[in-house]
Amino acid sequence: MTDATSEMAFFDVVVVGGGPTGATAAEHLARAGHTVALIDRAGRIKPCGGAIPPRLVRDFSIAPDLLVARIASAQMVAPSEKRVPMPIDNGYVGMVDREHFDEWLRERAATAGATRLTGRFTAIERDGGRTMVRYQPCGADEGGGQERLIAPRLVVGADGARSAVGRQAIKGADKVPCVFAYHEIVRTKPAMEGADYDPVRCDVYYQGRISPDFYGWVFPHGETASIGTGSAIKGYGLRPAVERLRAVAGLSGAETLRREGAPIPMKPLKRWDNRRDVILAGDAAGVVAPASGEGIYYAMVSAVMVAEAATAFLSTGNVKALATARKAFMREHGRVFWILGIMQTFWYRSDKQRERFVSICRDKDVQRLTWESYMNKKLSRRDPAAHMRIFFKDLAHLFRLVSP
Repeated sequence: MTDATSEMAFFDVVVVGGGPTGATAAEHLARAGHTVALIDRAGRIKPCGGAIPPRLVRDFSIAPDLLVARIASAQMVAPSEKRVPMPIDNGYVGMVDREHFDEWLRERAATAGATRLTGRFTAIERDGGRTMVRYQPCGADEGGGQERLIAPRLVVGADGARSAVGRQAIKGADKVPCVFAYHEIVRTKPAMEGADYDPVRCDVYYQGRISPDFYGWVFPHGETASIGTGSAIKGYGLRPAVERLRAVAGLSGAETLRREGAPIPMKPLKRWDNRRDVILAGDAAGVVAPASGEGIYYAMVSAVMVAEAATAFLSTGNVKALATARKAFMREHGRVFWILGIMQTFWYRSDKQRERFVSICRDKDVQRLTWESYMNKKLSRRDPAAHMRIFFKDLAHLFRLVSP
């Protein structure tokens, strides 16, 4: 261990994973005055619809030119092919291309003082009281392929669902329930004619033939679009399902630019830290909204909370400070996750239920409160009479008292 130790780099924090979670955590930690290493694999792009709410744009000072589209409405498609438009009044849904969005966030972290390292995390090791992170560098500028060691005081695992950091350090991290998502980025401009496609509208398909337990999507990205679906059912054919979705949308002939797949967690982990020297954030901590699969906003918010908890830990040495990140997140967003989890369990279980769910989306109160909650990332408490009307309409659908 002596030779390796002599070549070791020392940092306050090593952040593993350079997506929105890791880049945001690294930026905030660097701005707080800590030495930070950000390890990220080159060329890795997560399959993602790319939707972000206006609150994220405001809270995280996102450059306007990163928005490749501003969505003005959604279209919900039922198993019967009924289409329900959901216009957005006084707002929008921003769309980003993760290839460029993530890199912009990584560069911002570097500008704040984080050290970027391109490579693949391999292990957490310990030598007496010292914590070490082993990683495999990529690229000639980082010494070829010889493994390197970094000695941090804290490791932040921001390496996605089924996190390698989490599996090594956090009990239960390997058991988080996941939906496996797959999408294809296609060029839409040459294939627009005859397609059921609008460059300022997100289409969401609630159909068992597209996904038996989730949904399919067609999300515009300017001159391209993300077409994808997901399922928690092992062995379900996601590629054939996307082929069917492209055919329904009239985009079968669109040029495919890239294909990507990855698991998406559907439930926050019970613990984000190991009570010692590791803490998780973002997908690694399971903070993707059930039912919608929305993750970018929650990933970045969790990263800030983890960075704040990490700063408290580094300042005091008190490991109990690490647990405050999860507590803060669940206090702010736990109720929303609970409601969305119930919704997914009930409404996504059959085409009959999906038909009724899409029917409910016709309701103007549902549309208004849904968009208010999405854009502001809080359950809307305004207009209690509207909430009461929605409650009784939901009951009518639950007990089959109305037709879908």
